This record gives sequence, structure tokens and C-alpha cells, in this order.
Amino acid sequence: MAADPDPSPLDAHLGYWLRFVSNHVSHGFTLKLAARDVTMAEWVLLRMIYAHDVGAPNRLARDLGMTKGAISKLVDRLVGKGLAAKAQMASDRRHQDVWLTPAGRALVPELAALADAHDAEYFGHLSAAERETLETMLRDIVKRRGLAELPVD
Repeated sequence: MAADPDPSPLDAHLGYWLRFVSNHVSHGFTLKLAARDVTMAEWVLLRMIYAHDVGAPNRLARDLGMTKGAISKLVDRLVGKGLAAKAQMASDRRHQDVWLTPAGRALVPELAALADAHDAEYFGHLSAAERETLETMLRDIVKRRGLAELPVD
């Protein structure tokens, strides 16, 4: 009887290395956001609303790949922190608009600068060409696999 072949080691897989780096990058940024009393999911939602001035929860849910219930809870947390506001439309009480308060609008550029600096901590050593190659390869995987949900945790 033939001996079982040795299974491949964990670190023989690209997925292992992607996860290794991703976990450290994400965890480090999560800690930096927590120091500002913002979660990763809240940051992603703040940035999405900032980009569109006003957001409808159903559109935000679709764009983020989340349920309307999850978006509603996030919006309520942002409202509770004074970073967002919401109101129902008088003509259709089922429709809500969500927008950032002045405090929320002021916070987004600060958090974006924090994200930029954090990105530089991990990837700043790469040349522009290396960074472009890495991003192109990752975007190609996203496209080929049809990945749509934004990473929010």
C-alpha cells in the first residue's frame, strides 16, 4: 500500500498570505478607528454617504452588500453619535434619506487621512509599479470571482 502523500503546508497557499496580511492591516486600522469611536462598518458607511451627500438606506444596503436591517442599525448608531441624521420623506413615509451632520462631514476627511497613513504603513515600501501590479492582480481576482460585497468588518 502506498503511503499518503504529505499534505501541503499552510503557507504554501496564496490565500494564507493574503489572509495573513489582510488580518493585520484590517486589525490595525480597526484599532485606529476605535480610538476615534468609529467601527470599520461605520467608517465604510460614513464614506459612502459622504460621497453621495444623501443616501437612501435601500441603495446603501445594495451598494454595500448588506441587509436593510444592518444598514438601519448602522445609521441609528451614527445618528446616536451625532455623525448622521435621517428623515422620512413627507410624500412617501417608507422612504428615508440619510445625510451626514457637520460633525460627520468633518470627520470623514480626518478618517480618510488616517486610512491613507495606515495604508502607507503597510504598503509604502512598494514602488509605484509594484503597488499598481498588486492592485491590478487583486482587482482582477475580484472581477473574475464576481465579488461584490464591500469589506466592512
